Amino acid sequence: MTVKIFIKRKVSPENVIALTVLLKKLRSLTLNQSGYIYGETLKRVDRKDECMVISTWRSLEDWSAWLNNEERITIQSEIDLLLGEETDYAAYEV
Repeated sequence: MTVKIFIKRKVSPENVIALTVLLKKLRSLTLNQSGYIYGETLKRVDRKDECMVISTWRSLEDWSAWLNNEERITIQSEIDLLLGEETDYAAYEV
């Protein structure tokens, strides 16, 4: 069953560019992952410090494989360090 993953992050204005670079690295790696369908990055209109990535996967198993990918974990660790908190993930069935 197809799943959508909602990934919420808060970023201070001085870290927006660094976060953008890291998200582009993640996106380029994601494009080659089995089961990845589509993704988009959104900026919240009423809170400039918050962004949401929504990615669509063929199955929860495909998402889990990507979640446990060592390259992804390395970049995600850089993101969490930059933001000063862990990234929030939520998975929903379509």
